[in-house]
Amino acid sequence: MNHGLPDYSTVKAALALAVRAPSVHNVQPWRWRIGDRSIHLYLDPARALAATDPDQRDLVLSCGAALHHLRIACAALGWSAVVHRLPNPADPNHLAAVELVRHRPTQLDIALSAAISRRQTDRRHYSSWPIPHGYLGLVTERAAALGAIVTQASDQPREVLIETMRTAAARHAGDPEYRFELANWSGRHSSDDGVPARNVPRVRPHDELPAREFAAPALADGAHEPDYAELLVLSTSADDRLSRLRAGEAMSAVLLTATNIGLATCLLTEPLELPDLRRKVRLEVLDDVAQPQAILRIGWLPTSALPLPVTPRRSVDDVLDPFESAAAS
Repeated sequence: MNHGLPDYSTVKAALALAVRAPSVHNVQPWRWRIGDRSIHLYLDPARALAATDPDQRDLVLSCGAALHHLRIACAALGWSAVVHRLPNPADPNHLAAVELVRHRPTQLDIALSAAISRRQTDRRHYSSWPIPHGYLGLVTERAAALGAIVTQASDQPREVLIETMRTAAARHAGDPEYRFELANWSGRHSSDDGVPARNVPRVRPHDELPAREFAAPALADGAHEPDYAELLVLSTSADDRLSRLRAGEAMSAVLLTATNIGLATCLLTEPLELPDLRRKVRLEVLDDVAQPQAILRIGWLPTSALPLPVTPRRSVDDVLDPFESAAAS
């Protein structure tokens, strides 16, 4: 980049944090292009999951999280991001064009940027320690600033979520195409994408909160108590591509805020991948006033829990394309 904008090494440093964003099955469905005066984010359709995510909702959410990670990384490096979402009507996979202006980093910018490298999807059981209401209020506030709503599901709404999770798991267990796709993207031991076996605990049949049954689970989960995770539903007022992108940005803000506080998190999207179950969540958990985009487990890990192995990511060079259109920059 030129004309007084960040140098190439600074942009690549920001992108190295952006690609730490969570994505469905860790498929990392993003491509980046660096123009003369901007950074561009594209959804990579080659990373689509036809059986798991037929309408690409999860892919757009994942890219939204990467976009927010980029904004946070740039802010910590002294650049504020001006984001133009869906800038090219002729190309729906062109999700964002980001222009950068000088910015003095705040303590929050630095703290959230540091949280990017610490955040991990933790599928283990969480402890019974309660989350202070102020912490839940903070993640709600951060999501609202990005156009999303966070709803804490307790009592009957929580039971509805658990029911939809169990139903989704049972349906997917009988779907050979879904099972093949899941097996293809999990159980990995040496790869820069997909879900590593070392990061997945074995699913326990009697767990209250059923999880995806990834291949070859090898992560020890020493908890013998129930999972005391809180369940949060992140939703938006609409359900178009822009809303899903904004939801992904808000999802990132929630995850990084929780990590900065010291909370463990795990994204759950399986029941929302089935239209009738997603409608059930909308009607019975959100009172038919918002569109559910993601479910988040959030809580405290037991003090005995060991650090998770780092989940791999593709390098920036692997997801960076040459910029072909100077007019778009």
